[in-house]
Amino acid sequence: MAKVTELVRALAQPIAAENGCSIWDVEYVREAGTWFLRVYLDKEGGVNIDDCEAVSRPLSDALDEADPIEGSYTLEVSSAGIDRVLRHPEHFDAFLGAEVEVRLYRPVEGRKDHVGLLKAYDNGDVTVTLPSGDVTFPKKDVAQVRLYVRV
Repeated sequence: MAKVTELVRALAQPIAAENGCSIWDVEYVREAGTWFLRVYLDKEGGVNIDDCEAVSRPLSDALDEADPIEGSYTLEVSSAGIDRVLRHPEHFDAFLGAEVEVRLYRPVEGRKDHVGLLKAYDNGDVTVTLPSGDVTFPKKDVAQVRLYVRV
């Protein structure tokens, strides 16, 4: 049986496409005792609140009809954001050369957070160019990779 996130992605993709958007990611997580179904949108030029609403309403109806999730949950439809999390191989491919922040489970060189240019992604291993040179972080050590935004 397919995972909830895969089923929801399949339902959401045509709805997002009708509204000029694509699905960046889908999460189904429990936080503070409540289940959240989060659908992250992407669009050339950026996603706005009207895009989120245009996808959210018909997606909610489609979810009610298909009923792929047992129990109650909160549906959230939002932009993937400028500092979006990179999870899937296609995310990494799209942002090769971009500045990213790699968060690790344990410190490497005394730090858990490393900012550098994304050089490569290979089966979960992430290579970034740091001021000290290229460093490859093994998949088992990487907690999260997201686009880095300088403020």
